[in-house]
Amino acid sequence: MTVPLPRTAVLTGVLTTAVALTLSACGADSDSSAASGGKSAAAATTAQALGGMDALAKEAKQEGTLHAIALPRDWANYGALIDGFEKKYGIKVEVENPSGASQDEISAVTSRRGKDNAPDVLDLGSSFAQSAAQQGLLAPYMAAGVDNIPDDQKDSIGRWSNDYGGYISFGCDAKRVHTCPTSFKDLLKPQYKGEIALNGNPTKSGSAFSAVYAASLANGGSFDDIQPGIDFFTRLKKSGNYTPVQSTPDTIKAGKTPISIDWDYLNAGYTDQFKSKGLDWTVSVPSDGQFSQYYSQAINKYAPHPAAARLWQEYLYSPEGQNLRLQGYARPALMAAMEKAGTLDKAAAAKLPKVSGTPTFPTEAQQSSAKFVLSQAWSDAASE
Repeated sequence: MTVPLPRTAVLTGVLTTAVALTLSACGADSDSSAASGGKSAAAATTAQALGGMDALAKEAKQEGTLHAIALPRDWANYGALIDGFEKKYGIKVEVENPSGASQDEISAVTSRRGKDNAPDVLDLGSSFAQSAAQQGLLAPYMAAGVDNIPDDQKDSIGRWSNDYGGYISFGCDAKRVHTCPTSFKDLLKPQYKGEIALNGNPTKSGSAFSAVYAASLANGGSFDDIQPGIDFFTRLKKSGNYTPVQSTPDTIKAGKTPISIDWDYLNAGYTDQFKSKGLDWTVSVPSDGQFSQYYSQAINKYAPHPAAARLWQEYLYSPEGQNLRLQGYARPALMAAMEKAGTLDKAAAAKLPKVSGTPTFPTEAQQSSAKFVLSQAWSDAASE
């Protein structure tokens, strides 16, 4: 998903063959579902299948709860989205381990199948969502509006759809760093000793994984070859510029990670967040390694609150939900369609970090291959 904050990994997926085999070995379908007029919410692929939005909302309100994992309030404006959903529908959103990694989401799906505390919904990087779909972990569902998302940004049967995204960027504490970097080449300069951080481990964190991909593009690599990015971080570690401290708002405020490689919408959000604290946080998209990605929404096939899960999707892909993403500096998947329809928040759109050119995206096969290469090599590269 082209694109907030303390969360170390939104992208989630099967990184090794062993994990893939484990997931594919999961058992039979769960019977955990709600019924509306004799229709199963767990089997509904559209709101119309349950009698429309009013019927879906009624069923979801009877369930009363939506359970999620690893959704920090300051990530892509999730705080406003959660508050808006709760106010509009009267359904409590429970977020477990908001600072957890995406792998925690997948692990919860597989380990809590059939249990009331399993996650209802998932926020995953597109390639990882595709992996989860292949393992039979996701429920097909098409929210209204998803038809307007490009075909290459959604599953043909609705198991996942891109929601929001952005570009890999450099956030920099301008008061601590004399000259903020604007390219990956800059990061190798000796003046940045011990200052450059990722927001997680690239084998688990979507943004960190994408940072390595961006570094590859900046150093002669391609969507088919992430190795130059791994080599770059090896050089960065040997130079002493890379710090294994994972970047969070707290580490930034403490001066431990004055340069953070992260999504532009997260770094842009930090700029607003830190201003009142006297911290001058600047943001730039590297000139030599532009990498864009989206994050996808999905429903746990065995969600204990299947109606609430589907209603959450409807809310996220509504103009209200998509504009809340935009107000958090994330680029909504329906941005072009909303601009055409006149429902886009133009003021929020004008505040997005400037990027030239048209983004391109690696295919599922390219990302899967890159993740496998990274999983094998990262421990010998720039890990702790």
